[in-house]
Amino acid sequence: EVLVPGALILFIFGGVITAGEAFHGFSNQGMLSVGFLYVVAYALQATGVLDTVTRALFGRDKGGLRVKLNRFLFPVAGLSAFLNNTPVVSMLVPAVKSWCRQRNVPSSKFLIPLSYAAILGGTCTLIGTSSNLVVHGFLLERGLGGFSFFELAVVGVPITIVGILALSFVLHRLLPNRKEAITELDENTRDFVIQMKVSEKYVEVGKSIEAAGLRHLQGLFLFQIERNGDVIAPVQPNEKVRVNDRLFFTGLPSTIVELQKHRGLDVIKDAHFDLKNYDSSELKTYEVVVSPSSPLVGKTVRKSNFRRIYDAVILAIHRSGERIDSKVGDIKFRAGDTLLILSHREFYDHWYHSRDFSLVSTSDEVPSKRRSQAVIALGITLAMVVSVALDLLPLVVAAGSAAILLILTRCISSLDAFSGVDWKILLVIASAFGIAKALENAGVAQYFATRIVSLSAPIGILALIASIYFATLIMREIVSNNAAAAIMFPVAVSIASQSTHDLMPFAYAVVIGASAGFATPIGYATNLMVFGPGGYRFKDYLKVGIPMDLIVGAVAVSIIYFHFF
Repeated sequence: EVLVPGALILFIFGGVITAGEAFHGFSNQGMLSVGFLYVVAYALQATGVLDTVTRALFGRDKGGLRVKLNRFLFPVAGLSAFLNNTPVVSMLVPAVKSWCRQRNVPSSKFLIPLSYAAILGGTCTLIGTSSNLVVHGFLLERGLGGFSFFELAVVGVPITIVGILALSFVLHRLLPNRKEAITELDENTRDFVIQMKVSEKYVEVGKSIEAAGLRHLQGLFLFQIERNGDVIAPVQPNEKVRVNDRLFFTGLPSTIVELQKHRGLDVIKDAHFDLKNYDSSELKTYEVVVSPSSPLVGKTVRKSNFRRIYDAVILAIHRSGERIDSKVGDIKFRAGDTLLILSHREFYDHWYHSRDFSLVSTSDEVPSKRRSQAVIALGITLAMVVSVALDLLPLVVAAGSAAILLILTRCISSLDAFSGVDWKILLVIASAFGIAKALENAGVAQYFATRIVSLSAPIGILALIASIYFATLIMREIVSNNAAAAIMFPVAVSIASQSTHDLMPFAYAVVIGASAGFATPIGYATNLMVFGPGGYRFKDYLKVGIPMDLIVGAVAVSIIYFHFF
C-alpha cells in the first residue's frame, strides 16, 4: 500500500503516464466491486451467518487426518467462491485452532490447507477473490465484456477438486507436526467466573460433559457443577448434564460472551436484555472495577438493584486471587471486584466519572445481531449472487445495492461498514490499473511478450499459455495477487496481438496464475494470516506449495488449452 501507489507517483513524474491514466483505476468497476463485497462479507460475519456455517463445518466426526481434511476443505472452498477469501480465513483461523485443540491434533496440519482451500475456491467465481475482479476490470476497459459470474468455474472447479485431493491424500504429509503449547486454566488463572443454568432447551441434556463439548471449550474451564444443593468438583468428563444444573466456568471475557449465546444455557432471564439475541451496535460489553467508596460494597448482587440503577446486566465477575463459586445473586461485592457487564452504548459516558467505579473500560468486541437480521443478511447476499449469476445486474450494481440494503436494514451500521472494508487492499487494486498502463506505455509489456512469443511460439499455443501462466505465478509469489495481475495483463494483451490469437485464453492464464500460488507466505494475504497461528516457517510453504503450484498449474494450463483450442 506504500510501494504500489508510490511507484505510480514516480511514473507520473517520469512522464510514463498522465495523472488521468494513473488514477483511472480509482473509478474502475472491479475495484469498486471489491469494496462493496467487503461490506457484504463483514455483515455476514457480524450477523452470525458465518458463525453458523463454522459450527456446521467442525462437527465431532471420527476418522483419520484425510477424512478430517476433506470434511472442511471442500466446504471452505465453496464458501470462498461466494465471499472474498480474506474474511473467510480470518473468521475460520480461531475456529480451526479450537477444533484442533478439542481433538488433540496439531493445527499446523490444517491451517495451510485452510488457506489453500480458500485460494482455490476463490478461482471458481467472479467474486471469489479480488484479482478476478481486477482482470475483469481490465477486460471491461477494453470493451470485451469481462467474465460472467461462473465463467471461471470451468478451470476453477477442476483445480479446486484436484488441489484439495492432493492436499488430503499426499501433500499433508509434508506439513509440520507442531502442536501449540496449551496453557490450562487452573485455580490461580486471572479470569472471570460465570454461572450458567441448564434449561430444558439445551440440546445436550443427558449427555456426558465430554460428549456435550463442555470439557474443551476454547478459553473456558468448567470447574464446578451445582445440582440440588450439592457441589460436584472437580467435574469428571463422564458426568452427565441435567436440567437445572448450575455450571460454573472460568474464562476470558470474549469467550464468556460467546458462551452465553448457547441455546439452553442461561446467565439470567431478563426481559430487557435478551442475551442470546442482542444487537452489538446497540449493546456493548464493559469491564468495571468496584471502587472502595462504591455503594455496592457489602451488598449482594440481588439486593443491590444493579440492573435498575445502572441499566446493565452482570455476565461474570473476577476477584483477584480468589475463585468465586457462589450463585451470582448471592455474591457480595468487594472493592476491587471486576464485573463483566452488558449495557447500552451510553454506559461509558454516563458512569466513567462516577465514584461507584474506579475504572470503566470497553471489553473485547464480540459481534452479535438479532436472529432476524442474520436471515435478512443471508437473503440479501443470495439475491446479489443470483442477480449477478443470471446477468440481471452488473456486479458493481448488485454488490453496491446489497451493501446499502444491509446498512438500511441495520444488519450492519454505517460505521461498521466502513471499518469492514480493507482500504489498503483497495488502494493497491486501484493503483494497480495505473501500473499496468505504465508498463504498457513504456513498452515493458511489449518486450516481455516478444521474448515469450519468440521462445514459446515454435513449440505451440500450449507453450504460450503455460509461459504466461507460470510467469504470472512466479510474479504472484513475489508480489501480491493484484499487482501480479496488473503487471502481467498487458503482457497477455501483447502476446495475443503478436501471436494473432484471441485474448481470453491468456486472460484466463493470468487470472488463475495470479490467484493459485502457494509457495510463499508473502504473495497472498491468507497465506500470511495462517503463518503465525500455525507456527510455520518459510520453508514449510516451499515444501508443500511448490508441488501444489506444479499440480494445479499443470491442470489449469491443460484445461485452458482444451477449453479454447
